[in-house]
Amino acid sequence: MSYRIPSQPLSLEELARRQQNVVTAGQLRARGVPSRVVTEHCRRGGPWQRMLPRVYLLQGGDPTPEQRMWAALLYAAQNGREEGGREGAVITGAAALALYGFASVPRLPAVTGVDVLVPRQRRLKDAGAVRIRRTGRELEARSVHGLACAPVARAVADAVREWTDAGAFESGAVRPALLRAMLREAVSRTDGGCGLRELVGELGEAGLLGEPRVRAAVDELLAAERESVLARIGDLVDEWLLPVPLAGPELRMPGGTYVAVPDLYWPGAAVAVAVDSDLRCVSEGEESWVRAEQHRMEFLGVRVVYVSGARVAAEPDAVGSELREAFRAGGEDVVELLVTDR
Repeated sequence: MSYRIPSQPLSLEELARRQQNVVTAGQLRARGVPSRVVTEHCRRGGPWQRMLPRVYLLQGGDPTPEQRMWAALLYAAQNGREEGGREGAVITGAAALALYGFASVPRLPAVTGVDVLVPRQRRLKDAGAVRIRRTGRELEARSVHGLACAPVARAVADAVREWTDAGAFESGAVRPALLRAMLREAVSRTDGGCGLRELVGELGEAGLLGEPRVRAAVDELLAAERESVLARIGDLVDEWLLPVPLAGPELRMPGGTYVAVPDLYWPGAAVAVAVDSDLRCVSEGEESWVRAEQHRMEFLGVRVVYVSGARVAAEPDAVGSELREAFRAGGEDVVELLVTDR
């Protein structure tokens, strides 16, 4: 029979070093420090100080911004176990983005409130500058300077929700330009950002896409991404020696009935290119409207090639080959359409 020898818990000195001198009452108790000693050490002029309920700083003087983050996380993560594990909470919102190093939000020293995400069933109240946010979803954590933070997309959504709840847009405390900059930074970071679809999904999950300023900023991002994908497809058209297609032409029946506006279209071959429908604007009903256009084109015999931005990036040669084969094959039994190059 095999067994594991239990590892020895960290000493108080080692734990304090790991957590930047911030510890919980449970962690002190587990290391043999009596409550009366903690009380004595935290008296005026003592070597320690109480930061939050059951959270202590083992030094005098003002805590650093990082120590305030540790205190918030440890306060929210305490779950009754002696070691006060940190897996029950993650820092989110503007505080998490500051830890990630976002240039579009205030730097860490300027962050006054700390939003911490905990499971919905936790019975915990706000304390000091710590605001408790609850979720019914499983917590995900990213380690940032040793602190558990929500993934970037979730942190952004929580920051935007805090602004909307506080009326920051209406009061002018947060300008639309700052919102756009934060969203752009989230999807453009090369060191731990998030995908555009992930970000839109989190904003939608938070019910924020109904806010006009948020919707406008997201639409701007989606439009820019679509233009980038179309530009990459244009490069593939050149590489595979295909004729230049029309960009966004209007297709109508001979009697004038509107059919569609495909992203790209080869009139002679009756072949259309449709870029990801989820890169369309998030305005209500637009996605279903675009899909209806695509179905009409297929019904009339137009060959529609569906292309995703992810596939263009990962498999450009396969996409180029698919476009060439579609152009060579052309549409089938195509109703003659009137094409207006807009």
